[in-house]
Amino acid sequence: QVQLVESGGGLVQTGGSLRLSCAASGRTNSNYAMGWFRQAPGKEREFVAAVSWSGGSTNYADSVKGRFTISRDNAKNTVYLQMNSLKPEDTAVYYCAARYGSIRYGALSYDYWGQGTQVTVSS
Repeated sequence: QVQLVESGGGLVQTGGSLRLSCAASGRTNSNYAMGWFRQAPGKEREFVAAVSWSGGSTNYADSVKGRFTISRDNAKNTVYLQMNSLKPEDTAVYYCAARYGSIRYGALSYDYWGQGTQVTVSS
């Protein structure tokens, strides 16, 4: 079992930046990939970014490439999502998720989820 707690969400103006954090606890000594997903009102949950256990492999949704950066610090059991050049369409609840093994894009592939943190980008 892995427990995940997100933080760092908030209200920011268009063009601003936020850094989300996701702290993991529990069975964190196993090889697991981490992902960030988001869900806007009335929309399905969508993939944002993912990082492998080593941090050496990352993947991003096309909509955030070049603006968002995912990273992880295994010594702190924490994964980060640096979000720059934010747009109103980035407004959503952001969730971190964990799965044992390699990166996957689909939400159903992830075993553990945090409670989410709200990101609101004003125009």
